[in-house]
Amino acid sequence: MRGKAIACELYNDNFQNFSRYQIPHKAQLVIADIPYNIGVNAYGSSPEWYIGGDQRNGQSGKAGKAFFNTDVNFNIAEYFHFCNRLLKKEPKEPGKAPCMIVFCAFQQMQTVIEYAGRYGFRHYAPLVFVKNYSAQVLKANMRIVGATEYALLLYRDKLPKFCNDGKMVFNWFVWERDSEVPKIHPNQKPIKLLRRLIQVFTEPGDTVIDPCAGSGTTLRAAYELGRNSYGFEISREFCRRAREEMLAGTSPRQAVAEPGQQSLFGFAGE
Repeated sequence: MRGKAIACELYNDNFQNFSRYQIPHKAQLVIADIPYNIGVNAYGSSPEWYIGGDQRNGQSGKAGKAFFNTDVNFNIAEYFHFCNRLLKKEPKEPGKAPCMIVFCAFQQMQTVIEYAGRYGFRHYAPLVFVKNYSAQVLKANMRIVGATEYALLLYRDKLPKFCNDGKMVFNWFVWERDSEVPKIHPNQKPIKLLRRLIQVFTEPGDTVIDPCAGSGTTLRAAYELGRNSYGFEISREFCRRAREEMLAGTSPRQAVAEPGQQSLFGFAGE
């Protein structure tokens, strides 16, 4: 792709401070895995709960621990308030409306729906992601273990922009492990899955924002699809690794900037 560079920027900051970065475009899609009410069970669905990922070795230092402070004090009301400002306004014409995707636990769905409604996102659709594996080590003795993830598609009044050539999209998606990218965050979402979601709800040139960017997979997926992407990550370590391992020079699509424009990957907020 030649011409105007596709923006891909990760800020080591809280999304509440987004105005200081002067993001040039509001988002067509805000997508995030919010660290809401995870608390000390943060590693409960990860093999890292045990030493070497093996229950026989005993619990690791991550057993019964949170990822960081926001797992306990994340303010979901503030999240929706700021996301409402990050998203585009409701357009007059149909078929152009923005939307949000919030990854959450099944038990959290009703709470997310209620808070979203308070901030104008009155409509929703549940999404289910199906795996062919399970990492629920705390349920290792059960015959049935969780092999699904959940999210909510949220929108205001008009139906979101839908870019699937008029074809239906089911409310379930296949969740396949990434095999060619580094594992940075315990709750890292597969790039292939994120690409699919971004393709359905945005077009090339649209803007995607991840307020809780973690490993940066959303930003990478959006960039590879020709969407502008911006992310916020408060953890210095996750942000550093995302920059160095997930984003820096790894995209197979090299946009060429016009003279005077930004480079491919802009990082700020230190």
